[in-house]
Amino acid sequence: MSGFTISRRTMLAGSAMLLASTAMPTLGWAQTPKKGGRLVLAADSEPRNLNPAIVASNGVFFISSKIVETLAEASFDGKDGLAPRLAVSWEGAADGLSVTFKLRDGVKWHDGKPFTSADVAFSALQIWKPLQNLGRTVFKDLAAVDTPDDLTAVFKFAKPTPFQLIRNALPALSSVVPKHIYEVGKIEDNPANNAPIGTGPFKFGEYKAGQYYRLTKNTDYWGKDEPYLDEIIYQVLPDRTSAASALEAEEIQLAAFSAVPLADLDRISKVPGLKVISKGYEGLTYQLVVEINHRRKELADLKVRQAIAHAIDKDFVVKTVFLGYAATATGPVPKNDPQFYTADVPTYALDVAKANALLDEAGYKKGADGNRFSLKLLPAPYFNETKQFGDYLRQALAAIGIDAQLVNNDSAAHIKAVYTDHAFDLAVGPPVFRGDPAISTTILVQSGIPGGVPFSNQGGYKNDALDALIAKASETLDTAARTDLYKEFQKQVAADLPLINVAEWSFISVARDTVGNIANNPRWAVSNWADTYLES
Repeated sequence: MSGFTISRRTMLAGSAMLLASTAMPTLGWAQTPKKGGRLVLAADSEPRNLNPAIVASNGVFFISSKIVETLAEASFDGKDGLAPRLAVSWEGAADGLSVTFKLRDGVKWHDGKPFTSADVAFSALQIWKPLQNLGRTVFKDLAAVDTPDDLTAVFKFAKPTPFQLIRNALPALSSVVPKHIYEVGKIEDNPANNAPIGTGPFKFGEYKAGQYYRLTKNTDYWGKDEPYLDEIIYQVLPDRTSAASALEAEEIQLAAFSAVPLADLDRISKVPGLKVISKGYEGLTYQLVVEINHRRKELADLKVRQAIAHAIDKDFVVKTVFLGYAATATGPVPKNDPQFYTADVPTYALDVAKANALLDEAGYKKGADGNRFSLKLLPAPYFNETKQFGDYLRQALAAIGIDAQLVNNDSAAHIKAVYTDHAFDLAVGPPVFRGDPAISTTILVQSGIPGGVPFSNQGGYKNDALDALIAKASETLDTAARTDLYKEFQKQVAADLPLINVAEWSFISVARDTVGNIANNPRWAVSNWADTYLES
């Protein structure tokens, strides 16, 4: 077998290290790229919206990043951890009020129209700022985008905005869509949301519900001699146990995002012709959290939230649910982030006696049946681990007299119940840390988020002091001062528990050894795959 196998020890060198450093070299099995061929891989979900400019999430990026490109992509060795895509350079003003992007020349949309700065301005002002689930926060102070020529876009901010934040946001939040396709009619209802038109190395081909997505080679792509592949087929395999069998039968060539269950990795790593890969997700740290509906009287009580935190055995969750392929969490910033993370936060060790005492103090005594009250618990259905943790949490809560009633929904129903209808008491969520607390992290606890925004604070939590800290950090230009603010942010979140951080993890890819250029950037699974190829 070419490549290498991993173990829990090699992936997690102690609990303080979740992921490999982004400075590590690329994988060593890459050969001279060959052209042609069809890459077939597993997809375990079917996003309802394929426009990453509106829905910045890995489920959408997994497919659409090959079609719709961003201004920059994450890089192991690029300056500030970035590599150019639709932008070739970016420079922030010292006062934090503008960022100038120089754009790539000679780029065409898939319908043949030229890509220009007008497309960037339209995407930023009409989609990222008002509509995008994450851009609403990052680009909230974006006042205008000047376009002095077709290849220059100058972002103008009403308030000082850290250039560091804008840089960090580029890979996930700057998907550019064609103005000429979206400028007429309601953006949310545009047919291109489900059949994207982009500038990427692959074009949207077709979608058969419950069967596959097909992407085809963009022969007019700006990248020299790219892409190498002729086609990419996402085979819909919602049952993750089927991905391993499909790989072994050579029906598919790749399973990303831990589509092969963790329990099967040791066995599959010994199968000739397959390689198990732990790289390529360094920019996508997932966080297992307990989301809390603070509208519920009992859960609005800090003592109750502390009791729930003390009822959870994080070490057991890491060892049993994640089979060791994870690390325990202390707060809203993962341990693998060297810039922002601090361990100096309140912690909640497993202590069932203390949890029971806190509930007694809060006035919720056990009844004759041993229960204090009942809660509706909704585990996110996206991963085996979130569903398994839901089962564990129900049992952990039973030990302190809380009757948790599990409600298992499909993805669409779960998002509606939690983020639109607020029809939950506790939910198990897997938000993603994207290298900066202002990107998809502060939104989990900040108040004032409009209803219906997925992966945000829809639990009704409001803390004026925390909101003020988040606002101050968003306008602090000095990097050291901004970092200190986010360390204080972690302390306040851990102290007041608007949500409970349990664990943090990354993913594993399994591929046939004929697939080349795998995991060569920190967001490989959600990057454009222009240089991915098949040896045969």
